[in-house]
Amino acid sequence: MIKDLFHKNRPTYSLEVFPPKKDADVSVIYDALDQFKTLHPSFISVTYGAGGNTAENTFAIASYIQNQCGIEALTHLTCVAIPDKLFLTNFLTNLYRNGIRNLLALRGDQPRTMTDEQFAARYYEHASDLTRDVKAAYDFSVAGACYPEVHPEASGMEEDIKNLKKKIDEGVDFLITQMFYDNQVFFRFIEKVRAAGIEVPVLAGLMPITSASQVKNIVGMSGTKLPKKLADDLERFKDSPEDLKKAGLDFTKKQMAELLERGVDGIHLYSMNKVETARAIYE
Repeated sequence: MIKDLFHKNRPTYSLEVFPPKKDADVSVIYDALDQFKTLHPSFISVTYGAGGNTAENTFAIASYIQNQCGIEALTHLTCVAIPDKLFLTNFLTNLYRNGIRNLLALRGDQPRTMTDEQFAARYYEHASDLTRDVKAAYDFSVAGACYPEVHPEASGMEEDIKNLKKKIDEGVDFLITQMFYDNQVFFRFIEKVRAAGIEVPVLAGLMPITSASQVKNIVGMSGTKLPKKLADDLERFKDSPEDLKKAGLDFTKKQMAELLERGVDGIHLYSMNKVETARAIYE
């Protein structure tokens, strides 16, 4: 299990992949995983599809990572995807029977197909509630998400860390941050987390910016702030895709070097299924 990897006095290195969209060729992700395997990551996480065969792909991909690649698989599961406790029991049993013992428990965003009433009436309200039932059912290694720049729905850092503590108290074994680009924000967050009595490992989530279109999506969807140096470089190279990509990768490499120097528990790379990007960072 992933929670056992943190006792080796060295940082973990992990990747995140996502299932292809419904109409896409699913073989592409398996080809990518065969290449990701050569980087020897500590574990690979798989995002949870909102429904249909994407959700099934999540399970199949996690099984491939665990059983064919020989790498610990971390399967995402969102509260909004769980209609009742029976669904959760069946989902966990399928994972367990396939040798997968790791789960990232998330509340999840409201899907476009879900009404406000349905979202408000979801079976599990928070990731902490989901974590409690997962731990009661099986001895899983459970991860939780955290937000160095504060969860968008929290009133502030104090409330956010209070909610984070609830997840830890229910059995979350380690945390993975939302992506960030300012290490000082991360270091301040860690200080507050430790001061609140949260002692579990916290992995730094990094996503290299390799294209101009990414910038809008990253800032728009996550509210992540870009340091002036990075923003200036991206603006300078907006008409030169290769230079922009190099600038984005160089920034993440420097960011990672500083985090490792300061003793971060682990690096979690939001790889966007791009082998070339992951290899450049890992090497």
